[in-house]
Amino acid sequence: MTKGDGIRHMLDRAGDKWTPPVIGALEHGPVRHTELQRSIEGMSQRMLTHTLRQLQRDGLVVRDAYAEVPPRVEYALTDLGTSLLDAVTVLIDWAGSHHDGICANRAGYDELREE
Repeated sequence: MTKGDGIRHMLDRAGDKWTPPVIGALEHGPVRHTELQRSIEGMSQRMLTHTLRQLQRDGLVVRDAYAEVPPRVEYALTDLGTSLLDAVTVLIDWAGSHHDGICANRAGYDELREE
């Protein structure tokens, strides 16, 4: 994989539908799979499992399994994952701060296109 491909891959990962909510849900420490699923509205168990595996593969999340009865598995951010959380938080703040202006721009553009 070239560096450009790697950068594109990580931008795709950070900007997909489910990574930001999962990263955000892990912000305050380790969380069990079922707690994660309950905290992210609309996310299926299958999609959560897929997203967590991708985040593990990228080194953003670590999975800890405990040999207990019943078995317990927790997920937590790595240092790299925490740095992504910081970047995603900045983007979310930017989007929130500029939401009204962007909506107004879209409405103006759409009006011009309809004429």
